[in-house]
Amino acid sequence: MADSIEGRVRNGVDAFLRWLPRWEIGTSRARTKVCRLCLGSPVATAAGFDHEVPHTVQHALLSRMRVIIDEAVEEYTARNLPLVSRELSRAAQPEPAGYKPDEGLALEFQGLEIDPEPEPGQPYLFTLAELAEADRVVPPARAEPSDPAPSSLADAPASYSEEAKAALRTELELADDHARQVGTAVCLALVEHRTRISDAIDRLVEPQIDELLAELSRALENPRSR
Repeated sequence: MADSIEGRVRNGVDAFLRWLPRWEIGTSRARTKVCRLCLGSPVATAAGFDHEVPHTVQHALLSRMRVIIDEAVEEYTARNLPLVSRELSRAAQPEPAGYKPDEGLALEFQGLEIDPEPEPGQPYLFTLAELAEADRVVPPARAEPSDPAPSSLADAPASYSEEAKAALRTELELADDHARQVGTAVCLALVEHRTRISDAIDRLVEPQIDELLAELSRALENPRSR
């Protein structure tokens, strides 16, 4: 697993470094909600990110690392955990049709807010979230299946025997343990790329932050010029 993860992390960092020159500080905006992917992430620590690195820059790399972990766990589950695989298939439900602005985005933008906060006195005519809600198609009612999928993998169907439920719980524990192992492997592999990441941040991100701070300083010193 280690060799495979190292190669995937290297490819993920390469893709991040190809994207970074296109990032502009003017396109970033402050978040009004906590990002569950980035807040307190050990992956961010492994990458060498600190609080001064803009969130959108961190998010772009961490999104790629998350995909590596998810794919590795999915592969392990498909190979070794038949009960979990079956329940995942049963629990998967087709999404209602309609406009979905948060789908099909590049990895750098997945999980970010789709609408910025409105400026005071300048409300939006509409937002992407409102359009998605208005365009949501509710599927027609249908008969309940005789053995519906469980609301969560932890709740095995009633038709399962106690032995089968215990086996499913064991497989869930194995899946969680593998996810932790993969996460650790990703962090260890990412540490090897800290210098590359840091150099790119210093060259492409820090100058934009410095220029923004200088512009704010000039505006404060000469408020009448604005």
